[in-house]
Amino acid sequence: MYSFSSKVRYSECDERSQLSIPALINYLQDCSTFHTESLGHGVAFLAEHHFAWFITAWHIEILRMPRYTEDITVSTWCHTLKATHAGRFFTITSSEGNLLVQANSQWVVVDTTTGKPIRVPEGEDIYLTDDEPLDMPPIRRKLKLSGTPVPKGAFEVTEQQLDTNHHVNNAQYVLMADNIIREHDADFVAGSILMQYKQPAMLGDLMRYSLYVEETGYAVDMTNEDGGSYCIVRMLATSDAGVSVP
Repeated sequence: MYSFSSKVRYSECDERSQLSIPALINYLQDCSTFHTESLGHGVAFLAEHHFAWFITAWHIEILRMPRYTEDITVSTWCHTLKATHAGRFFTITSSEGNLLVQANSQWVVVDTTTGKPIRVPEGEDIYLTDDEPLDMPPIRRKLKLSGTPVPKGAFEVTEQQLDTNHHVNNAQYVLMADNIIREHDADFVAGSILMQYKQPAMLGDLMRYSLYVEETGYAVDMTNEDGGSYCIVRMLATSDAGVSVP
């Protein structure tokens, strides 16, 4: 298990003085990248060997959002490593050791010269640990959307939204989805977040948004001009955190 400690900053909070959802994703993402750097398999190593780990799905359960100035510990460990994918757990705990957030995630390896998925390279088993698994459902292979989509506009991807792989950063999708949902329902509080990444969005791509109003919350589908999904983000209400969804 890899862990790091932090204090929730004012710049990371929403109007309720709690950690914002995009900042939450950044903490989890940073924890995984810090883990890779600690093992010598970080950004420079991946660039030298022409491959990268890409996340394909999240399942995040929020028991309580960390608050402004609260001391937290963010942890991650690899619980599964197969020939073509890997699974990571994450937790955020309070200074008293209370569980605030837990997450499961699925990852694949991509050849950065071709942009295509490849088998997990030799030596990447350094991430595997024997830490106790979280009591969470397995990652769903596909998120099915229900209801009638409501178009919510489009925008062109800018440089500020890209990461070191020249793709739209994972947290940017969540920021967009969160903004759309909150514009529709300002009082909505997410208790569970599920995401599926279908294809990377790059500089200059036109991304279209559609909002789905579902029985237990909302979903946002971000698509290209041909209707193919870049990413689907589903947020369930607090009372529905952890429930089984289609």
